[in-house]
Amino acid sequence: MGKQLFGTDGIRGVAGEPPLDPATVYACGMALGKDLTKVRARTRPEVVIGMDTRESGPAIAGQLAAGLAAMGVTSRFAGLITTPGVAWLTRTAPFDAGVMISASHNPFQDNGIKIFAATGYKLPDTEEHLIEREIFEVLERGVTPTELPLAVDPGLDARYVDFLLGTLGTRLDGMRVVVDCGNGAASHLAAELYRRAGAEVIAIGDEPDGRNINLNSGALHVGALRERVLNEGAHAGVAFDGDADRAILVSESGRIVDGDAVLLIAARSLKQAGRLTGSRVISTVMSNLGLERALGELGIEMVRTPVGDKYVLEEMIRTGAALGGEQSGHVIFREFATTGDGMLTALRVFEIAQEAGRSIDGLTRGLEIYPQLLVNIRVTKKQPLDKLPEVKARIEQCEREFGKSGRVLVRFSGTEPLARVMVEGPAMDRVTHHAHHIAEAIRTELT
Repeated sequence: MGKQLFGTDGIRGVAGEPPLDPATVYACGMALGKDLTKVRARTRPEVVIGMDTRESGPAIAGQLAAGLAAMGVTSRFAGLITTPGVAWLTRTAPFDAGVMISASHNPFQDNGIKIFAATGYKLPDTEEHLIEREIFEVLERGVTPTELPLAVDPGLDARYVDFLLGTLGTRLDGMRVVVDCGNGAASHLAAELYRRAGAEVIAIGDEPDGRNINLNSGALHVGALRERVLNEGAHAGVAFDGDADRAILVSESGRIVDGDAVLLIAARSLKQAGRLTGSRVISTVMSNLGLERALGELGIEMVRTPVGDKYVLEEMIRTGAALGGEQSGHVIFREFATTGDGMLTALRVFEIAQEAGRSIDGLTRGLEIYPQLLVNIRVTKKQPLDKLPEVKARIEQCEREFGKSGRVLVRFSGTEPLARVMVEGPAMDRVTHHAHHIAEAIRTELT
């Protein structure tokens, strides 16, 4: 195992294999327990644990809880719940930390561990490194992992849905929406939320079996959602990823409404209401130039961060911004949440449409999306791109051609063995040419 466990979104891997083998998961519980009892000096600390629908979730939750118990830490098990649900419970209930067992949009074989501080924010990198170091020390000393049977604490998930409903200022009466839960954490929560808000709900992807999470459904596969919206004559549709911390919407005309479009809709609404602090929106290097220019026409500044909603949130806190998010559908409304929340995001968009008396198509008018292509290259090693002369030369060639009318971004994934090449420009043929030209050089050097 390499000397790094935490990526851009917690610990992630194939369930049952390092770093998600029983010994490492148990050691993670012990390390978090030590952080709470000795470093943070909590008395009788308590942690809330939640999970998505993967078949490996209960075992990982039990192993983690056993490690915590070994350090004198009590666990309460929320069962199936979304990542933002765990974050909200951690922040609002007397919990010293929260843990979500999920691998988000990954297939069912993968799983992961996301840790939240008592504030409901994901742990900063520095604290993750301290816990990571303690995990390796526990493993070096030797450990015999056990698994603690966990009973679901009834009502924790219902409290979260009640909270979301309480943020609603205008009911959704008369709206017809299709909800694709991706057979994930939102499967038993999302339809209930929107029905209670007044909408007529058609639910799909809400029959998880432990292995069908994200399978041809949810935020990464919106074709079925789009078709259902059109066939049902719905006003809108929404698809969630496995842990429902992000959402991709579909308009009544079948248009895909990603995180960039949602940021424009929400930013305009918040600015009109005088609630867009500093007239500023935080997004990432992946957001389209079209969003930046559309926001600029409204007098709104867009600030970019590295990819990852953790980094978006850090910049939001630093600058006092009220709104931030990613093109992939993580959107953070800081008035209500400490992380991206797909169910909350859709609720806000539906509410804005209802209040404005406009369709979602109408709300996104004025957003001109520049052609963009993302190419993923599976790599066997990750080394600095500026040390690869041919890759560097091809990137510079693309930048010279596009100038200020385009962008190129090449980075390594923080959760998978992938290099990602994103090229954006005024014409799709040139975007495609440069994206594949750069990808070819990376493939030659790193595979």
